[in-house]
Amino acid sequence: MKKTAPQFNGFALCLHLCAGSVLLFVIAPLAGMLWHSQLSEINTTVQDVTVQRSILLTLATSLGATAVFSLPAIPFAYLLARRVFPLKRLVLGIVDLPVVIPHSAVGIALLTVLNRNSVAGQVAGKLGLSFVGSSLGIGVAMAYVSLPFLINAAREGFAAVPLQYEKAALTLGASPVRVFFTIALPLATRSIVTGFVMMFSRGLSEFGAIVIIAYYPMVTPVLIYQRFNDFGLTYARGVSVVFIFVCLVVFVVLRMISGREGPHVAD
Repeated sequence: MKKTAPQFNGFALCLHLCAGSVLLFVIAPLAGMLWHSQLSEINTTVQDVTVQRSILLTLATSLGATAVFSLPAIPFAYLLARRVFPLKRLVLGIVDLPVVIPHSAVGIALLTVLNRNSVAGQVAGKLGLSFVGSSLGIGVAMAYVSLPFLINAAREGFAAVPLQYEKAALTLGASPVRVFFTIALPLATRSIVTGFVMMFSRGLSEFGAIVIIAYYPMVTPVLIYQRFNDFGLTYARGVSVVFIFVCLVVFVVLRMISGREGPHVAD
């Protein structure tokens, strides 16, 4: 029996070349930064209390902003997935707007409506709160730029739930609220968790809006900028390496929690 010679698969080669070039583009700058970082430099950064507090503040604020704003965002995503209404395309465009607006402009916009002399700022002041120069303002800025990721992921998840399931439940006498919590929400959970992870991760990296509305207390992206301006590349690089490592660990853990690969992945 003759053995057939393995056929050259040009398409597979093209796929691997594309994958390799993209991975190289992403990894090369990070690997270069790590290569030029000395172990003593990283060790000093890890023991720096200012860096520790900054990373904890960044993680906590992004997680808090994601959790709080997901409460209205998930029902809103369900509305977008299940209802047809006038100007829906305009609403979808507005949802995506924070992704395309320069984030420095987002900071200016937020500062305009949330400064201490604005209506929102005065109301917050009466409650003993302030958006400017506080973790509250940081959370708002993080949520503003990252919310589209959660809304869009949740909307796609709800849209993928077969509508006949909900119609059958309504026919059997279930209320719309019960249908939402017992059918739509559980079946869309994976997409919602993915959106939650994406929103949280995007909030961690925000700089442009935060640096305008709340330079202090310093989240890590702002601290990296401050260290670079005041002390140069070496000091900024140490903070960058440590923060990237923390983000990588958090992101991998969250990805593991959010679920495995989809059902259409080939071996």
